[in-house]
Amino acid sequence: MAEAIDAHFLDRIRVAATSGPELADPDRVLRYFDAQLASRHLDFAARWLQSTGFGYYTIGSSGHESNAAVGAATTVTDPALLHYRSGGFHAARAQQHLGSNPIHDVLAGLVASTRDPISRGRHKVFGHPDLGIVPQTSTIGSQVPRAVGLAFALGRAKALRHRTPWPEDAIVVCSFGDASANHSTTVGALNSAAYCAHQSIPMPILLVCEDNGIGISTRSPRGWIERSLSRFPSIEYVRADGTDPVALMRTVDAAVAAVRSGRRPVMVHLETVRLMGHAGSDAELAYRTNADIVGDYARDPLLACARALIGAGVLSAADVEGRYEAMRETVMSEAEAMVESLRSGASSRLATAEAVMAPLTERRPIAVAATEQSLRPAQSGPRLTLAAMINRTLTDIMAARPEVLVFGEDVAVKGGVYGVTKGLRKKYGAARVFDTLLDEQTVLGTALGAALAGFVPIPEIQYLAYLHNAEDQLRGEAASLEFFSDSQFSNGMVVRIAGLAYQRGFGGHFHNDNAVAVLRDVPGIVVAVPSSAAEAAALLRTCVALAVEEGRVCVFLEPIALYHRVDLDDGDGELRCADDASAEFATTAIHSDGDDLAIVTFGNGVVMSRRAASRLRERGIGATIVDLRWIVPLPVDDLLRRLDGFDRVLIADETRHDGGVGEGVVTALVEGGYAGTVRRVASKNSFVPLGAAADLVLLSEDEIVSAALEMVESD
Repeated sequence: MAEAIDAHFLDRIRVAATSGPELADPDRVLRYFDAQLASRHLDFAARWLQSTGFGYYTIGSSGHESNAAVGAATTVTDPALLHYRSGGFHAARAQQHLGSNPIHDVLAGLVASTRDPISRGRHKVFGHPDLGIVPQTSTIGSQVPRAVGLAFALGRAKALRHRTPWPEDAIVVCSFGDASANHSTTVGALNSAAYCAHQSIPMPILLVCEDNGIGISTRSPRGWIERSLSRFPSIEYVRADGTDPVALMRTVDAAVAAVRSGRRPVMVHLETVRLMGHAGSDAELAYRTNADIVGDYARDPLLACARALIGAGVLSAADVEGRYEAMRETVMSEAEAMVESLRSGASSRLATAEAVMAPLTERRPIAVAATEQSLRPAQSGPRLTLAAMINRTLTDIMAARPEVLVFGEDVAVKGGVYGVTKGLRKKYGAARVFDTLLDEQTVLGTALGAALAGFVPIPEIQYLAYLHNAEDQLRGEAASLEFFSDSQFSNGMVVRIAGLAYQRGFGGHFHNDNAVAVLRDVPGIVVAVPSSAAEAAALLRTCVALAVEEGRVCVFLEPIALYHRVDLDDGDGELRCADDASAEFATTAIHSDGDDLAIVTFGNGVVMSRRAASRLRERGIGATIVDLRWIVPLPVDDLLRRLDGFDRVLIADETRHDGGVGEGVVTALVEGGYAGTVRRVASKNSFVPLGAAADLVLLSEDEIVSAALEMVESD
């Protein structure tokens, strides 16, 4: 197929008309054409590299090279989050940066070489900090919420006089395909952009839908994309033809100017064509006729640009062919040199697991400790409930770090469903503490974008069950950014989530969710769970310090049932605590003091286990409670240290039996060589029902006591 497209282009330029409209700026059109040529020949090279066994990626940009007009109309100081068919854009952006070598950079990504300047061999992505391109992977539409969030953050930064990595007039560029335009992630993000623009909230974003009419094998219905994209209120819609380079540049220039001057969103519906199938492995003849495939060759944007140059007398047909072949030679020479470099060992690929995971595992403990220290209040303060302590800690953090933003559903005016953010808006203003629309993808997308703009976002997801609507924003976007950019980009944040079970008088599944498995296998993410006000402040400060110093994506999971609880036992006030604990990352905490067994737990399980320990003490059995605090990653080394000397370990896990935290604890003990007896009790594999029926499926204090007694008395 590549050969057929190649031949078609060369055949048609040889008979191209030599008379046509003059070009107002022929040099610009020549640069545009060169960017297109580089992209096309890189696609050819990708397939050649795969045939040699050295290349691994063949999703190309052929037919989409008209997006070079967007790359040329914007600048390297306009952050771009791109569709994966953005070869033309990338090449055009590189023309603006002296010393850039986009051909080498793309080829290095195709062969997974550590010379790839963005991912260092981890994945083929379009990205480069010097070009303002934030790397994206192929999750459908997942970059759009971040892009909208970044545009929002640029406007908010100006209001707060916050310095971002970009100038004040920067705009965000976000491209996506026509099939992606149907994805709920994209639709929700576009709705969010319109929602903000409707309220005259600055939203400087250029949205580009590259419409080739087909998503892998599924056709977009005729007229559907225009109808669906033009319906968003407050988003100006313009259509652009990728086969008319002069009109395309004029349209894109006007759209960029409108976004830049008006700080408002514009949607460019860019008509493209997909040449050479979805990817190298795509057998198009399985779902398209040969006539249909060949018919698309006439819509080749390279051919359209070549005809415009020939018609205007800027180049002859021979000049075009010479330019085309010269680019082929440049790209293929670089590709052959890349292969030879790998064969000879002059360049390399990632060779160890440690090297692959370095962006996920690099630590700055001294800097984290110093930042956590700087966030501490001068005095420990009064004894408070968990909710009040989190509120006080957020207050202190926002005072110490003016770049911190707190936002989510109902967090500002109302102060949160449980009052945890009460008073923050009044104290720090609506620019730093604000309500979002009801869409968790938007909440997290706003955080992703704000973090790129240099803010420290602390978004709230109202309930744990609601996270699942938007979890890919953490898994596919937030957690992966440092990995795919070799830590050149980061998005440190602390996502507060009210969750877990045992909420009395109000609940059911969506307000008592105890499923955390979705967070447990996301590489690089950190999840902390306080069990009382005593640990909450230090844990939250450490999460913020990790976000600031290591770019960590942290989840602060707050047990709803403990928010306002005061007593461990009736009237004792034990759960109202002062801010006097430490919570270094990857360390555990100890409650009670007994030698007969250790109970490993977290969250609500700590309260139940402390009560269980009191009952066991009455039976002459001493138990030590080990509070994990950090459930992702588990504090394995500190845990094993704590358990040294115990012959019995009981794991009390309030999450579900399958997929719960306890599974990881058992594995850690086995792999760590723990030689004693291990037993686990956990909640049932069930959703949490309403009312008293919840007690039938959730881990109980009685179960902890019974399991502990059996372990001790069986010896």
